[in-house]
Amino acid sequence: MSIRTGFAVAAAAMVLATGAYAQETQRPPLEAYGALPSLELVQISPAGDQLAFVTVIADDRAMLITDLSAGTAAGGLRIGNAKVRDLQWVGEDQVLATTSVTAAIPQLGVPRSEFYMGQIFSIEDRSLLRIFQRNRDVLPIMFGPPRVRQTADGPTIFVRGYSPSNAEDLNLFRVSPGDGLGRVAVDADLDVEDFVLDPEGRPLARSDYNERSRKWTLLLPRNGRLTTAWTVEAPVDSPYLLGQGRSPRTIIVNASREDLAPSEGSGEDGSLSNLFEVNVDTGVWEPLKFDGHPGFLMHHPRTGLLIGSGTTGEDGVTYNFTDPMAARVWAAIDDAFEDGAPELVSWSDDLKQVVVFTSGTGDSGVYRLIDLDNGTAQIVGETYPAIKPEHVGEVRSVHYKAQDGLEIHAYLTLPPGVTDPSNLPLVVLAHGGPASRDVMTFDWWAQALASRGYAVLQPNFRGSTGYGLAFLEAGYGEWGRKMQTDLSDGVRHLVGEGIADPAKVCIVGASYGGYAALAGATLDLGVYRCAVSVAGVSDLRRMVQWEADQGARRDNQTVRYWNRFMGAERTGDRRLDTLSPARLAEQADAPILLLHGKDDTVVPIHQSRIMASALREAGKPYEMIELAGEDHWLSRSETRLRMLAETVRFLEAHNPPQ
Repeated sequence: MSIRTGFAVAAAAMVLATGAYAQETQRPPLEAYGALPSLELVQISPAGDQLAFVTVIADDRAMLITDLSAGTAAGGLRIGNAKVRDLQWVGEDQVLATTSVTAAIPQLGVPRSEFYMGQIFSIEDRSLLRIFQRNRDVLPIMFGPPRVRQTADGPTIFVRGYSPSNAEDLNLFRVSPGDGLGRVAVDADLDVEDFVLDPEGRPLARSDYNERSRKWTLLLPRNGRLTTAWTVEAPVDSPYLLGQGRSPRTIIVNASREDLAPSEGSGEDGSLSNLFEVNVDTGVWEPLKFDGHPGFLMHHPRTGLLIGSGTTGEDGVTYNFTDPMAARVWAAIDDAFEDGAPELVSWSDDLKQVVVFTSGTGDSGVYRLIDLDNGTAQIVGETYPAIKPEHVGEVRSVHYKAQDGLEIHAYLTLPPGVTDPSNLPLVVLAHGGPASRDVMTFDWWAQALASRGYAVLQPNFRGSTGYGLAFLEAGYGEWGRKMQTDLSDGVRHLVGEGIADPAKVCIVGASYGGYAALAGATLDLGVYRCAVSVAGVSDLRRMVQWEADQGARRDNQTVRYWNRFMGAERTGDRRLDTLSPARLAEQADAPILLLHGKDDTVVPIHQSRIMASALREAGKPYEMIELAGEDHWLSRSETRLRMLAETVRFLEAHNPPQ
């Protein structure tokens, strides 16, 4: 069977299975959108014989493992309400699940933070081990992502850990998956930022960052130890390591080096514009060139060597593989998806079994398993099975000019069934970051609002990533200024095109998008009928001050980053008050809904409480809803749905779609 035929058979099976539902014309309930994805983190085993994934069973998460050859369940683990952040195979017999919890460690002076833990599930005996479980002097917390390497002792996990008895150390441990015991592999202090490990788990390179000197240092192996190879002052934008290069004794560094020839297109990409491949034995730096400007790199699942890159564009993700076999595999897969842009999720060590994901117009999200040997494609599962193709609104690319002439790209999601939009009620949905971007995929939040009759505009305003370094830097110092009017310029564009009704526009967003929603009601006046802020920043000066209080040094790199983006010269700069919605509450010209998770460790809940207090004192209409047990990312189904239901209720009350 050909790959294309396999797709057709799988698609036909899905249509037959859901044909009865297709006769139902009513829109799905909000629960269909607000629920956690029914399937996520799909990972194929190294040999390609098994799949591990996280699913939702009766509102609780569970990890399931499927034996592909037998077509049966090979095991599983009920996770409950724990937040699962990642799955990794440890050989063929074990799966490492990374979970997180919000907590504080008062005895160490660590404020409320998101802590990550590793749990190793054994398929053979269904047992569960926690990383550092047998280490009495090491906290059962992972500081940084765990990495699995195939050592002489078998699959081994490498991760950094902290021992309260050695307050200045944050060592790299090698953890045996058989007993969860961690042994120090490399001594490391708090200045150590990252490692690149070879396939055996040996350090190929290390990077350090010292807050006091503001210097970033690259260390390479010399005579059996890591020694300084290059140092640069980096007050804000540090270089960083990106894994192994194309050959075993090379690494990739993203760094600005004016003393060397930059990579082709340097400065034109928002993320990886200065890539170098460094030989760890000779110390020689070579510019790394790709066709196009990559947003991320691809490494071989077994060797860890660099084999390609990926770029997120207007129509989705595109891949550029330098490894010939990987290029052939992906070309075959890409050709089979004539009407969509598949995303690579995971693949086996021999690259013959590949998990891909699609979503977008008419597709609420589907995982498929491609078998290159058999030429088949099987549907693994849908992320939102209750949302059928006819209920997914069309997503269009939109371009318009900002007031100063800068071209802004946005996505417009239309209500399902609408093909000729005219005079629609509009919701501007601003993304977080702000150094982030929206993409051409199924967006559960935008689609939920569209299903209620709203057109939804998601602008990638200046300061967003993916449009070049100059576009990113155009956002510096533009909080509440041009970054804000980029949003309302999109409203004016849609009104001019006859798509949106100028009298029926609201603004919604989370994180930075929450700030943008508040600023829309307090700074950019006369545009919006209402505003919904989820975990938004309301007082910029107090937000930066809070960031300063979190670090060991008040003048830390994070603080310097936010001061630059917000337009402040120093911590405590009172000029930020003129851009802070909480300081401008008396100017609010629209009702405001504030929602915030009590466990938010990124934007503390007092940012919304400050705004609520200011609006109350100013006599302005507002509502404040605190979400118990929720973090910054809406990780819990119950509170995600609550946020969505309250948002729709508020929109329908102040900007009814009919």
